[in-house]
Amino acid sequence: MALPIPLHAYTYAEYLAIEEHGLVRHEYIGGEIYAMAGGSPEHAALAAQVLRLIGNQLPAGCRTYSSDLRVRVDARDVTTYPDGTIICGKVETSARDLMAATNPVLLVEVTSPSTEAYDRGAKLDHYKDLPSVREVLIVSHAAARLTLHRREADGSWSVIEARMPLAAGLPTALELSSIGGRLEVADVYDGL
Repeated sequence: MALPIPLHAYTYAEYLAIEEHGLVRHEYIGGEIYAMAGGSPEHAALAAQVLRLIGNQLPAGCRTYSSDLRVRVDARDVTTYPDGTIICGKVETSARDLMAATNPVLLVEVTSPSTEAYDRGAKLDHYKDLPSVREVLIVSHAAARLTLHRREADGSWSVIEARMPLAAGLPTALELSSIGGRLEVADVYDGL
C-alpha cells in the first residue's frame, strides 16, 4: 500500500471515535487514518485456515484472535488489524487504547494484490517494533508460499520461506518456534 501525502493529522482520540462509530475498520499511522478494504472470499478462507491450523497446536495459555482485534505499536504510533494474532498469557493493552493489544507473540498477514508490498514492507517493520513479537507469518495470496520472519535470540531477524510445489532447496513446512508448532504449506492451501 503506497501511503499518500498527509492532508490532515488526526489525533488518536479522533481515530478511536471513528472506529467506535464507523462501519469500516481503519489503520492509524502517525496521525493518518486509512480505511481497510474488505477481503476477498479467498483471503478470508486463507486467514481462517491458517488460524485453525495454528489454533489446533497452541500450548495452554495461548489463544488465536481474528482480524477483529486491534494491535497497537506505541513506538511507531501505529494501530492496525492483523489477519491473525496469537497472544500467550493475558492480553496487555495500550494505555492510549484499552481495546488494542500490545503483546502478540505471532502475527499473521495474508497478502492481497493491493496490500502485498505494504504487508511485506512498512507493516512488517511496524510489527518488528513490538517487543513481544517473536514471529510474523506472511501468507501469499498468489502462490502456495509462506514467509516467516523470526526474531532471533540476539534480536536480529531471520527469514524462512516454504512453498509448494517443492522449490530448489526450500522447505514445504515451517516451524513456528513462538508456539512450538508447525505449518505445512499443503495444509494451509488445501482446497483453496
